[in-house]
Amino acid sequence: MGFFPPPGGGQGFPGFPGGPGGPGGPGGFPGTPGGAPAGVQAPTAPPPQFVPQMSATPFAIDPGTIRRCLFRNTYVWLNNGEQFWFYPVFVGRTSVGGFRWFGFFWGYFGIDLNRIGSFTCF
Repeated sequence: MGFFPPPGGGQGFPGFPGGPGGPGGPGGFPGTPGGAPAGVQAPTAPPPQFVPQMSATPFAIDPGTIRRCLFRNTYVWLNNGEQFWFYPVFVGRTSVGGFRWFGFFWGYFGIDLNRIGSFTCF
């Protein structure tokens, strides 16, 4: 059994070269770096070099609470223990999109709000 490219001109699979979310492409799998929406630029400087203390947060994160952090450096703690600097540029009803700091570069990243345990913005 061999590999056959998907129909539609060989667009590839999301998140891989030649497909949406691959290098130079829009989108990507949720929670992985991919291309940013048109007209949205990554921050030009790295985030602060400190890790803030986690503060108490409400039971659930809703769009209104994280919307105040749009276009600001934001530190995020996920329910699974991951934590990172994030620069949100879009807040939807159930998710947030923006740029995540990957140690040496900003990459576009989207995540469901229900995966966020806490956050603080600067």
